[in-house]
Amino acid sequence: MLTAIIVAAGTSRRMGFDKLFAEIAGKPVIAHTVAAFDSANVVTAIVIVARADRHREIEKIAREQNFKKIHAIVSGGEHRQDSVRAGLDRLPENARHVAVHDAARPLVTPEQIERVYQVAREHGAAALAATVSDTLKRADVDLVVNSSVDRHQLFAMQTPQIFERKMVEEAYRVILADKVAVTDEVSAIERIRGKVVLVPNEQANFKITYPGDLPMAEFVLNQRAKRG
Repeated sequence: MLTAIIVAAGTSRRMGFDKLFAEIAGKPVIAHTVAAFDSANVVTAIVIVARADRHREIEKIAREQNFKKIHAIVSGGEHRQDSVRAGLDRLPENARHVAVHDAARPLVTPEQIERVYQVAREHGAAALAATVSDTLKRADVDLVVNSSVDRHQLFAMQTPQIFERKMVEEAYRVILADKVAVTDEVSAIERIRGKVVLVPNEQANFKITYPGDLPMAEFVLNQRAKRG
């Protein structure tokens, strides 16, 4: 049984407005994200972690979009890991695997979710990731380049990241006890020396971070719709 935790508790400071409720391709960003998990055959339940003042709006979207798998909508914490912990606390009893996904990645597809899940079932933990194709440089505090970074075997982490329930719960017990900040769940698993297998992804699955990302995401969604 796979339960998805969709993390939607951010403040969107860099956007200047709540990006998750901006409309692209006829629906709010968060609606596209939830729809992918609601449509994925391997997903049995969804827990949405969001700011308390957005719960009613998310409930309204869920009714309008006729989502079937939402198990709970819970309030997030101050940091991302606090929000994920809140989601872990509301998992259904029968959840065996847990997917964590950024609500601000509305381009995720059911096929991607299912691919990561199959790898996680075999290895215990898996995450979607993109190979790094750009030239990478290190710079000093004055932004003067001082060295190059070998991009061989470098990957940009994406979500979903899927884990056996016991593994991710243990990882979160450790990072919260140690008061360590992590930016994704793979980093948490690293703290307990867990093995995570990457699932390479060549399709658009970028995170909405800046205003210019919204029309780009809409273009991708419209192109997909044209292809059927």
